[in-house]
Formats: sequence, C-alpha cells, structure tokens
Amino acid sequence: MKKTGYYSSGVFARMANVTLRTIRYYDKQDILKPSFVSEAGARFYTDKDFARLQQILLLKYLGFSLEDIREMLIDDTDYHFMLNSLNIQLKLVQDRIEQMQLVERAIRDTSEAIRKEHTIDWNQMLNLIHLTGMEKSLKNQYQNASNISARIHLHHLYSQNQKGWFPWIYEQLEVHQGMKILEIGCGDGTLWMENIDKLPKEVDITLSDLSEGMLRDARRAIGAEDERFCYQVIDCHQMPCEDRRFDVVIANHVLFYCEDITRVCREVVRVLKPGGGFFCSAYGRNHMKEVSALVQGFDDRIVLSADKLYDRFGRENGRDILSEYFASCKWRQYEDCLMVPKPEPLIAYVLSCHGNQGQYITERYKEFRVYVKRKTDRGFYITKEAGLFVCEVD
Repeated sequence: MKKTGYYSSGVFARMANVTLRTIRYYDKQDILKPSFVSEAGARFYTDKDFARLQQILLLKYLGFSLEDIREMLIDDTDYHFMLNSLNIQLKLVQDRIEQMQLVERAIRDTSEAIRKEHTIDWNQMLNLIHLTGMEKSLKNQYQNASNISARIHLHHLYSQNQKGWFPWIYEQLEVHQGMKILEIGCGDGTLWMENIDKLPKEVDITLSDLSEGMLRDARRAIGAEDERFCYQVIDCHQMPCEDRRFDVVIANHVLFYCEDITRVCREVVRVLKPGGGFFCSAYGRNHMKEVSALVQGFDDRIVLSADKLYDRFGRENGRDILSEYFASCKWRQYEDCLMVPKPEPLIAYVLSCHGNQGQYITERYKEFRVYVKRKTDRGFYITKEAGLFVCEVD
C-alpha cells in the first residue's frame, strides 16, 4: 500500500545512496527504525528519517562506532536540533580535516627522514601513532560542543535582558589599549566573538582551555590571523605563565569545576600584576531552579547535576573563598530571567546537563516532549541568578 510522504525501504536506500542491507542493519540495531510498518511487514520511511540517516552516515564517516552514534542521537528532527547538530558536525569535519593534514605532514616528514638518514626516527613514529589515534577524542569534543551550544542557545533566544551576558561581562572588564588578558576555560571564544568590534587594536589576549578541540573552535571563530589573540592548552591549577604578566584574568563559569579552587586562586594571584583584576562568574542557588522542578515533575528520579556546583563555588560562598587571596572582592549581579515559549531549546538544555536525565528521558522522549510542550505553551518562566565576583590583588 502506497502512503503519501512515505518511501519504501528500497527507494529510501537509493535516495541515500546506501544499500538496502545497510538500512535493514540500522533497523536491527535500533538506530534508524521505520516510521511505518504495514501489516505485511513492509517498512516505510519519511523525510524525518532521512534527516536522521544524514546524521548517522556523517558520524559513521567521522569514525564513530554504532554504539557511540546511538548515544549521540536524539529522536527529534525539529529545526532547532537539526541546525545545532549540523553546526557541530561541521566543526567535527573541520577538526578531521586539520587532523588529517597533520597526519599527512607527519608521514611526509617520516618518509623524508628515512630516505635521507636510512634510519628510523622513533620519536617521529610515536608522534605519527599519536596523530592517527586522535579520533578517540572526537566523541568527547562532539558532546562537549553540543552541550555548550545548547546552553548558550537557550539564553540567547529567551533572555529578557537585552544587553546579553557576554557583552555585559566585556563591559565589566573595561578593556583598554595595551592591556594583557588571560581567559582560563575560554570554551569556543564566544566572549570575544560577541565583542570583537569593541576591542582596542593594541591588546594581548591569551585564550586557554584544557580542551584542544575548544581552542580550535575559538581560533576558527575569531580567525587565526588576528594577532591580538594567542591560544594555549593550560591547566589553571599550574599555569605555565610568568609572574605578574597579566592585567586581567577571567574565569567565566569555570571555578566550580576545578578540583582545587585554592590552588587556582594562588596561581591567578601569581600571574596578575599588582592592582590587576580577577573576574570570576558564578551562579546562585536559585539559578534555573524551575528547570530542575520541571524534570522532577516528569520523573522524580532525575537529577540534572550530580554535583551542586554553587555549593563548591557560588554567589553565596564565593566571597569568603576569594577574600583569602584578594585585597578586595565585590559581587556584581546580572539582572535577567528567561521566558521560554517553545519546548525544543529547553529540551536541548535539559539533555545537555551533567546528570542522570539520559537514562530516564531517552526511552520516553516523545512523552517528555509532549510534557514540556504543555508547560511552555503559555511561556515558561526561569529564574537567572548569575553574576561576577570582581577581585583585585595588592
């Protein structure tokens, strides 16, 4: 029986330029199920299934296992999810291109060394082995980038403060000509991308992160040709920076993730010039509290974060922690809230959290989507309680 808008397995496979056997295999592996199965057992697929297949094929091309892909996909083809997914996939492709260029260069250098010296440089060989194994980090990069993107996206869409978080932070920094700045945990460089037109021509900014993938995203977004910026993998517990180098150090939603906050504070004090400033953002206990209540209303076993980050470092205890190391420490509140009228960005935010929501939402995803849609139909209010500790060294 022919159904409008549905494609038979064979037609669907030809459209995607894959074999029918591949389509059947993805069905068996519960990665791509047909949208309709007739009484006779014939399987039919839709354009939404085609969008999902696009994601599967690209992730497979990038080297992910089917088990990895199953974890990385969600059963929603709303344009919010698709656009975010495509943007992340584009970054993955760019990362893969850069990695393969490094592999090509290493192979050429190794071959040239063998040809000239008639001996094998084992250090070069070890470097080559390392480069060919880098794809293992791509899954984490994909997930980290997806999570960060989902969180920023929700705030960009529905924050009521028209100033915006990143322009507000930049305003607090009071950047001037000749300033030397270090950002620890810079992520994808959004702070600077949103304020690039305001930057003085003569300024020295070091963007650092533990993730090479994040630094690549930042360099790509800002532009490698912009000489005001340099990029460095740095563990903020032990920074390879000279004493009293920077006028400003920034830690935007970073400190509560650090294993040893005391050690990080000491390092920040060490690298700051006398009179230099430390700008450190944090949340309060009430931040996004309605989101936790929302998921608890769906399933009371869900905990969006195994750690209450504000208990480690937040608005309530941050001044006490920082005052041991800095001559002055003041809190500046960013006045804002969210009013969310659609379910998709809110669902993406929930799925990006570091809790146990995946095991309770994924299998009941359609039910959860209906639940969130009902809650957002008249607008869903979310409290924001965030700001900056502005500290100064002697």
